[in-house]
Amino acid sequence: MDITQIDKNFKTEIGLKLTDVKFYSPQKAPFRLSGVAFEGDRYKRMPLVEASKVSEAVALLCSNTAGGRVRFRTDSSYVAVLAEIDRACRVPHMAATGSIGFDLSVCEDGRQKHSATFVPGENERYEGVNDLGNNRMRDLTLHFPLYSDVKSIYIGLQENARVLPPEDFSVKLPVVYYGSSITQGGCASRPSSSYQDLLSGRLNIDYINLGFSGAAKGEAAMAEYIAKLDMSAFVMDYDHNAESPEKLEKTHEPFYKLIRNARPELPILIMSRPGSLKQPDSPVQREDNLKRLEIVRKTYRNAVAAGDKNVWFINGMTLFDEIDGNGTVDRCHPTDLGFWSMANKIEPVLRDMLKL
Repeated sequence: MDITQIDKNFKTEIGLKLTDVKFYSPQKAPFRLSGVAFEGDRYKRMPLVEASKVSEAVALLCSNTAGGRVRFRTDSSYVAVLAEIDRACRVPHMAATGSIGFDLSVCEDGRQKHSATFVPGENERYEGVNDLGNNRMRDLTLHFPLYSDVKSIYIGLQENARVLPPEDFSVKLPVVYYGSSITQGGCASRPSSSYQDLLSGRLNIDYINLGFSGAAKGEAAMAEYIAKLDMSAFVMDYDHNAESPEKLEKTHEPFYKLIRNARPELPILIMSRPGSLKQPDSPVQREDNLKRLEIVRKTYRNAVAAGDKNVWFINGMTLFDEIDGNGTVDRCHPTDLGFWSMANKIEPVLRDMLKL
């Protein structure tokens, strides 16, 4: 059955039917590209030479464009997207709009609001357009896919439209997030629903997403790379990818210390893996969660005891309490509601860290 023959709202328009369009590269001013950079034949979240020092998996996943964004201002009455995707991720428990889609947001009244999601055709090429309705000047953000590679992307606007740089962020440097598939954005229904992007919109802050699905294992090479980044704060959350509590204990505090020794004044947030004590886990899973929580908490307590005044801690087992534990699609990866609940818990802590 073809549902688009019954309900036209399910139909995705592929192909541009525009006569007054001008295309722009997001790599050139006045557009501002965040979270990714073009290297070789595609966009990447970190240089391949650095990713290869960590692991083969990180070298592969660094081309997934989670956290990539293009920001600009325009009075064009529409925004078109022309893009080519590679290694598109299609999994049964995550919407393609999140894993493969480009997501357009409009900033109105100081808040970021969803406008449209662009999804590819069968050949993994995008040719889509979103009608904004009028020629009012707007602040726009185009979010890159969370779990796919982007080989090329061009933004189409009305030929005579004004295009201006976006407003500056409230904090000069980005927040860097390191963690698991949850950090990468699984399983948000669209890129702007990840908890980092929700926080970015609420606080007007930039960020870099270094979430690596199944591959964030607290390697020293990753800590050394992160320590060299220009950032306003660091969020450390890779608990889920440690194969066991023993592996977590072996890497967690050394990972923190590598960054802290290199960056004595950097605000660091340490989180244990997201979940909820209200979720009906098995006794074995509950014991594993509590062991991991204590290992992560120990890193924090030792830091405070050593005199660290720039370290914060969040118990990940409280992140879904606001929604009574109903925050995942598979008892692991958050839904949009789960990410919203995470953002609500993290926001006041991040405000304190950044002195907002």
